[in-house]
Amino acid sequence: MAYLELNNVSKSFGGASVLKDVNLAVEQGEFVAIVGFSGAGKTTLISMIAGLLKPTSGSLKLNGREITEPGPDRGIVFQNYSLLPWLTVFENILLAAEAVNPNWSPDKLKEHVEKYIAMVNLTPARNKKPSELSGGMRQRVSVARALAMNPQILLLDEPLSALDALTRATLQDEISRIWSEDKKTVVLITNDPDEGIYLADRIIPLTAGPNATLGPSFKVGIPRPRDRKSINHNEHFKQLRRDIVEFMLGSKSERHTAITKKMILPDIEPEDLNIPRTMTAWRKTPIRKREQKEESVEVKP
Repeated sequence: MAYLELNNVSKSFGGASVLKDVNLAVEQGEFVAIVGFSGAGKTTLISMIAGLLKPTSGSLKLNGREITEPGPDRGIVFQNYSLLPWLTVFENILLAAEAVNPNWSPDKLKEHVEKYIAMVNLTPARNKKPSELSGGMRQRVSVARALAMNPQILLLDEPLSALDALTRATLQDEISRIWSEDKKTVVLITNDPDEGIYLADRIIPLTAGPNATLGPSFKVGIPRPRDRKSINHNEHFKQLRRDIVEFMLGSKSERHTAITKKMILPDIEPEDLNIPRTMTAWRKTPIRKREQKEESVEVKP
C-alpha cells in the first residue's frame, strides 16, 4: 500500500466536472511534482489532499487512513503566504507549533521554532512582521511554519509562482536542501516543468480541463544534489522536459473543440448623414430608412 493513495477521485462544482478519475500513489519520503496548465484543477486536487475540499466521488488515503478533513498530518504552503500580519516571523511559526504540540513547555517550543527559522535562513529577521519582509522571505516563513508542525506530508501549492526568477531559483535550492535534510513526503503543484524536474523524484502531468486527470509518471533519473548550471546540459533533462511538454500540449489540443454559435445582431442602421441635422437634432437614436416619411406641409404666407 502506498503512503498517499488517490483512487478514482473526481470533483465537480455545480455540475461542471473539473477532475475525473484521478489515481495517484506516492511512497513515503518521495518528492512528487504534479505539473499542469493554469485552470486545469491543480489547486483543487491539492485542496482535496489537504482535506479542504471533499471529492465528488472516489477516495483519498494517507498512511491507510481516509482523508475527510484538514489535519496536522498534512502541512500546506499556499501561493499567497497566508501569514498573520500582526505577528512576527517567530510568532507566526510559534502559533502553528503550539496548536500541534499544546503540552510542550515554552522552552521546548521556542527551541523548536528557532530550529525551523534557522533552517530557512531567517534568524536575523525573526522579530520582523510580514510587512517588513520581501515576498521570498514571506514564503520562507510559510515553509518553516508548515515544517514546524512536523507533518507526515508536505503539500506545496505553487509556492514560488508569484516570485521573480532570481528569488524563485533561490527558494528552489532552499526547498531541495530542506527536503534532503528532512526527507518529508512532498507533493508539489507547479506549472513549470523545469521546476518539477529540478526538485522532484517523479513528474506527473495533469491533462488540460475540463475532466482533467493525471497522465503517465515520468521518473527523474538525475542524481542529487542537482546542480542548476549543469542540469540544462544534461541529455536526460532535455529529453524529460521534451516528453512532458509534448504530453501536456497534446492533451490540450485533444480537449480543444470548435463551437459554432449563431448570433442575432440588433436591428440598427447607421445614421444617414445626408439628412439635414435640423431633422435629427432632437433624436437620441439614428433614423432608420423605414422610419423616414415624406409629407406635404402647406405654409400660409
